[in-house]
Amino acid sequence: MTNENNQKKIANSFQQTGQYLGLGTQLTATILLMLFLGRWLDSKLNTTPFLILLFSFLGAAAGFYNFIKTVLQINKKQKLDK
Repeated sequence: MTNENNQKKIANSFQQTGQYLGLGTQLTATILLMLFLGRWLDSKLNTTPFLILLFSFLGAAAGFYNFIKTVLQINKKQKLDK
């Protein structure tokens, strides 16, 4: 019975940790996508480095907003489950 309880605790901790693992990748992907979009637009419109900087900051803001929103939702869900 103790072994079964330990396995359930381990599985539960992996499940809780797994919810956070993709957040860093999402944050990085959002920033990089916006950076490359700004770079591409700068090359088309000859406005270097204005749009690279603008889109990088917009990507960072959007990424952090999504990061914080997701963490708050996960924490709220975990509090309701307890």
